[in-house]
Amino acid sequence: MPDVPLVSLVIPAMNEEKTIGECIRRAKLAFEEMGLDGEIIVADSSSDGTTGIAESLGAIVVTPEKLGYGNAYLSAFKFARGKYIVIMDGDLTYDPLEMKKFLELLQSGRYDLVMGTRLQGDIKPGAMPRLHRYIGNPVLTWILNRLFSAGISDAHCGMRAITRDGLNLLNLHTGGMEFASEMVIEASHKKLRIAEVPITYYPRKGVSKLSSFSDGWRHLRFMMLYRPVPFLLGPGLVALVLGLAMAVRVSMISESSDLRMHSLILGSLLLIIGYQMFLAGLYFEAFGATYGVSGESLLVQKLMSYHSLEKELLLGIILLAAGVLLGAKVLFSWRAAGYGSLYEIQTAMMALILSILGIQTIFSGMFISLLLLNNGHLGRDD
Repeated sequence: MPDVPLVSLVIPAMNEEKTIGECIRRAKLAFEEMGLDGEIIVADSSSDGTTGIAESLGAIVVTPEKLGYGNAYLSAFKFARGKYIVIMDGDLTYDPLEMKKFLELLQSGRYDLVMGTRLQGDIKPGAMPRLHRYIGNPVLTWILNRLFSAGISDAHCGMRAITRDGLNLLNLHTGGMEFASEMVIEASHKKLRIAEVPITYYPRKGVSKLSSFSDGWRHLRFMMLYRPVPFLLGPGLVALVLGLAMAVRVSMISESSDLRMHSLILGSLLLIIGYQMFLAGLYFEAFGATYGVSGESLLVQKLMSYHSLEKELLLGIILLAAGVLLGAKVLFSWRAAGYGSLYEIQTAMMALILSILGIQTIFSGMFISLLLLNNGHLGRDD
């Protein structure tokens, strides 16, 4: 039986024939300088000569079933045997010789995950666009720290090292660039001890595969999946309460007032938008629970109850019926007036609001029930 290596270096690659050879050679030199036994695993989805170069230099080449940054790592992790796993890109934007700093911290036993930080290290000219350096990375890192208390300075640095035990604790799913955020969020959630080391970030050789807006949205969307309250539930509830308060206020002031009309329109808008955001937050909560990325809070436990879903459907039908009845009242009044001018704006608006809220409630109940059915929760007795 072959000896188990102490370190597994995992490198995702897609058409990196210009750099993969030098990257592997530097990694081997780093292992020699540290006196460590290490293996190199290349998760390759290339159409050029990357595979042949990597194999010729003794790397283990794995072909992921699906494309994607996260899919590459998830595929390679299945073959990694080391006690410590180092991950980094194969385009030489990171120097494999800097692995020593990461592994020393892991070997000290004080940390489970070591993150590189480019923002506190040395970013070479042309290595990182200004948009990423001064806006994208700092803002997304700040949001992640605020929501998950990770306490790091560069959440999207691609050079990291983690212990085998630490990696086994993480519930990693995502196949795209959001994998970088998922690893940090999971590590924080599982109480892993995290350290950072400043590193040097070099200009990439070749065409970048990053997409600023798309990749940024993926990271933000994943954080919303874990923590929908500050993004959707909280703001939605605020807008809902404000809209409801304005609607109630309008019903209490005198007729034929411009303030009444404008307030009614604004209140209706806030009420509908707030309710939709609130429901979207519930979708994220339910999906997060069924997807396995968040614990079942008291709110989610209520959603998991079939009887709660029945009540949601019943509430939607009642709201819709009330809206239809008010709408019918307006039509009857219009017919009584000979289909001429009619001042029933408030009643018509209330009919519209109730009908929209009713339909939203009905379809939200149906959508959540599909999530629960897919996860085997539907029909649970509570």
